[in-house]
Amino acid sequence: MKIVVLDGYTENPGDLAWEPLKELGELTVYDRTDVTDRDEIIRRIGDAEVVLTNKTPIDRAVLNQCSNLRLISVLATGYNVIDVAYAKEKGIPVSNIPTYGTDAVGQFAIALLLEICHRIGHHDHAVKEGRWISCPDWCFWDCPQIELAGKTMGIIGFGRIGQKTGQIAKAMGMQIIAYSPDQNESGRAIAEYVDLDTLFARSDVIALHCPLFPDTQGIISKTTIAKMKDGVIILNNSRGPLIKEQDLADALNSGKVYAAGLDVLCDEPMRQDNPLLTAKNCVITPHMSWAPRESRQRIMDMSVKNIQAFLDGNPINVVNG
Repeated sequence: MKIVVLDGYTENPGDLAWEPLKELGELTVYDRTDVTDRDEIIRRIGDAEVVLTNKTPIDRAVLNQCSNLRLISVLATGYNVIDVAYAKEKGIPVSNIPTYGTDAVGQFAIALLLEICHRIGHHDHAVKEGRWISCPDWCFWDCPQIELAGKTMGIIGFGRIGQKTGQIAKAMGMQIIAYSPDQNESGRAIAEYVDLDTLFARSDVIALHCPLFPDTQGIISKTTIAKMKDGVIILNNSRGPLIKEQDLADALNSGKVYAAGLDVLCDEPMRQDNPLLTAKNCVITPHMSWAPRESRQRIMDMSVKNIQAFLDGNPINVVNG
């Protein structure tokens, strides 16, 4: 069986092993495939039976040309780069990795928040520039320092990752409220479930942990920001299009939103003309919440299990029925 990995570098930049996949078939790994070059995507898949992709799109045209394809395995949870409905029509299951980075992504959301509260990176740089050596006082700080205990975090999307973020924030003394269409007892143990307008009105910090669906796209906009407290902090390490970026940039520059911590954007890699690049008090990281080695190893392990289950005749983690 031929197996092709279209964009393996972000999953494995060299610190993991592809050997378990090699045991399942003849493996070809490409570090990157041009996501805009459909002909190249088709050529690289060739006559492979199994393809693994992270962000390289597999659309109807690709599926029509790659007639040997029997399984698509996604090296991630999201699968919007694949025409899953057409794959189903062609009898090709699409398997994803439903959970691998809960701890890492929850931890990173809090890291974004703590960077906003203390600007540790900035002050480390200031010290190494010599500013503490030459300081007339025994201490200094360049921006307001924020204590989180007693403040309210509102979490939009309260599944595994949202609840992990809530657990950590609660341990720091924050009050947690959450909005989710699906409510459960594990969530109630951490947070008070509220409607969206209540969450916007009460939250000092708003963290986004919801999927990207038509009804969540642009959930942070000029309209919803107007419902928030002055000086709110917004965190997003879920999906970039949850936020209308110009609206957030305007709110940051006006001071309505005190700060934002973002690990995801609408266009990735980031565009030079993104208004958030020059917005006030905006911390941006390059979609790295998921990247600890432990998380990526789980992706690798589950990808092997997805393929092995398919070969055994019992596909798992199938997102297209």
